[in-house]
Amino acid sequence: MTFVSNDPIFWPQITFNRVGSYFIVASSVAVVYDWVLNFEQEVELFWRRRWSPVTFLYLSLRYTGLLFAVDNALGIKSHDSLIVRYRVIDFQATGNLAFTTETGRNIYLVQWWILFVADIILGAIMITRLYAMYQLSRKILIFLVGIFLAVTIACSVMDGIGTHPFTGEELVLSGTYLCIIMEAQPQLVHWTRVIGTIWEALVLGLSVRIAIKYFRELKQLRVSTGSTIGDCFTMLIKSQVLYFIAFLAVSCFDLGYFSQKLSTSNSVGAQVYYGVLLFVFPVQMFVLGPHLILGIRGYRAELVDNSEAETGFTTIYFQERIHVSTVDGSGV
Repeated sequence: MTFVSNDPIFWPQITFNRVGSYFIVASSVAVVYDWVLNFEQEVELFWRRRWSPVTFLYLSLRYTGLLFAVDNALGIKSHDSLIVRYRVIDFQATGNLAFTTETGRNIYLVQWWILFVADIILGAIMITRLYAMYQLSRKILIFLVGIFLAVTIACSVMDGIGTHPFTGEELVLSGTYLCIIMEAQPQLVHWTRVIGTIWEALVLGLSVRIAIKYFRELKQLRVSTGSTIGDCFTMLIKSQVLYFIAFLAVSCFDLGYFSQKLSTSNSVGAQVYYGVLLFVFPVQMFVLGPHLILGIRGYRAELVDNSEAETGFTTIYFQERIHVSTVDGSGV
């Protein structure tokens, strides 16, 4: 059974939902556009080369993002948009609503699993980058894998408790179709972002620590910071900082929407706030995420094109296997 109403009281919610849909479309376009823009480089750096675990991580995250973008677009096209999953609508005088829509539930479940898989892939990318930066240290690998497993298990438990069981309600408000997904404890889901932010801060801190160490060693050896190793670590740190800022911004927006004033308001400010959250979340995961690998792989390819420049200096790169050589040419 579907709840149908032409009551003007729901018009602000309709407007809110429509504005949110625009931001969802914008985020989907951004993900697809970034893929199209970098497709030629992707073919050259990944598809035409021997496959490796890093290649698998990149392609998995890239095409998982495209699947997410398509799923989002289908949600809007089918009038079962999930952008109102955290909204609070006043249903007083409407009776007990217990309606479900199979399409909306399926889209919600697909998105949940896509994001879960994407989080695992991003964690593996972070661990791989740090493993390379720490010269294939087994201790750092065991430490990072242990911490990441703990974070993943904790977030999965919290997310599972917070989202299940969830109910779907299908509404037709003044001719506009909506699917409201209501989670059991949405507040608990938001706090998984706090745990995720702590993990990202740890990754950033470890990256900065090893970069500072290498720059000091290069200075002591009187090696120019414009060398291969200096440029490589600079690129790694810049991409890591950019990704962390984006992750932190999404987390702050997500937790900020926890405010009762924002979650129940239909003002223009609330619409823009929620719309920005809907936009930056996919961009952070599925645009900046793949570039964590694409950037360093492209940098290495540029070095090869430049006649394997600075062969006497330390280099670190993502390839079929991660290779680190010391300044005097001996391998590690």
